[in-house]
Amino acid sequence: MRATTEGKNPIAVYGASGHTGRFVIAELRRRGLTSVAIGRDAQKLAGLHADAVHVAALDDPAALERAFAGAAVIINCAGPFLDTAAPVIAAALRANASYLDITAEQQSARDSFSQYANAAWRTGIKLVPAAGFYGALADLLAHAAMRDWRDVDTVRTHYALDHWHPTEGTRITGARNNVPRVRLANRALVEIGRAEGQRDWDFPAPFRHRKIEEIPFSEIVLLARDRRIADARSFINASALADVRDPATPTRPEGRSREAFMVEVVVGRGAMQRRAAATGEDIYAVTAPIVVEAAVRIADGRTKVPGGGAFAPNDLFEPRDFLAAVAARYPGFHINYC
Repeated sequence: MRATTEGKNPIAVYGASGHTGRFVIAELRRRGLTSVAIGRDAQKLAGLHADAVHVAALDDPAALERAFAGAAVIINCAGPFLDTAAPVIAAALRANASYLDITAEQQSARDSFSQYANAAWRTGIKLVPAAGFYGALADLLAHAAMRDWRDVDTVRTHYALDHWHPTEGTRITGARNNVPRVRLANRALVEIGRAEGQRDWDFPAPFRHRKIEEIPFSEIVLLARDRRIADARSFINASALADVRDPATPTRPEGRSREAFMVEVVVGRGAMQRRAAATGEDIYAVTAPIVVEAAVRIADGRTKVPGGGAFAPNDLFEPRDFLAAVAARYPGFHINYC
């Protein structure tokens, strides 16, 4: 099937009525793209500005396949992805539609690569887990910083959020995601042992000096696919963790938030370092232009790899060009290299 974004092959969004799903539907509408909103609750889907709406439960393969029929790309926004990725990927394969999700869950991303890469290759679809704020952004920043280096000793990702008011979905995912986290060491994924506690880190302005803790997300799984990278770890500021872990922290309201973020990636090769950083507002809202940009490029055939399979974002897209395209569409989102 030749996928286009000219209205003949829509982009379908599973979990469209969720907090991030609504941003994704809105981004598709802003870009003038044909969209299909899909979810499990007809009442919650009502009122979404999509070209078509379908109700399909995860345990109803036939309904999923009907909802995905004719779509060029499926964007899965429904977490926890440990539960949703497998049935949505299986239905996407049957519908011959490429698949993206926005998981921050390491095990979900690992399972997508290990269990569905061969089927995606045989079917000719592209499967890209973790194509959102957590996952894709650090993967693209790291490779944008690497540029011409053939190998890299270390990749260090540092997340900073001035606040983290989670969505209800984030809280549910946190409770569900009890799988041990991994880091990349000597080109192998290894479980993190006892927590090392907090350390000091100096972010660029406006965050500057912060206490950070090691909390790896799905970017580690993406970076591990590049055999040029020997070691990768991820950290986040301790105050953001305190927010998301505190049950008294208010749940995020609907709509875009003014909460600021920074993602700084430092790549090291011997005594040399290169850095790339992204700044903006609202980690949930910025996921929409990231994942939609990926979906559009896949649908249009604008990828570095022509065939099917399971890919990290950097496998498919030139990182600096991709990040510049997202910055052009998301006000307040900026990329800096040094």
